[in-house]
Amino acid sequence: MVFEELETEKGSISFLQQKDYLIQELDSFFDLIYSAKSDTIAVHSSHLPEHFFDLKTGFAGEIFQKITNYQKRFIILGDYSNITSKSFNDLIYESNKNGKVIFSETLEAAIRLLK
Repeated sequence: MVFEELETEKGSISFLQQKDYLIQELDSFFDLIYSAKSDTIAVHSSHLPEHFFDLKTGFAGEIFQKITNYQKRFIILGDYSNITSKSFNDLIYESNKNGKVIFSETLEAAIRLLK
């Protein structure tokens, strides 16, 4: 797995650079967190399958639970302005407020939200 290791004022970040990697299931998510050198991992939303963004599947909840259990922070970069689901927009708002899972268009904005 190919990461860019970044040093920031909020700590180090392992930024996934492997464009063809897809976090299709929990096993591939575990591969990601075990391969990353940092406790904070950044990915593009294109690294996540469609079912991550459908809260009814429970996949996002499973990922969030693993982030909490393994004391990681997770940044998901993408354009979320077209999300029409109120539930998913609420999830983005609460996640960004909590500072452990961040949804942001830019890495710079995401870093500011990290806690």
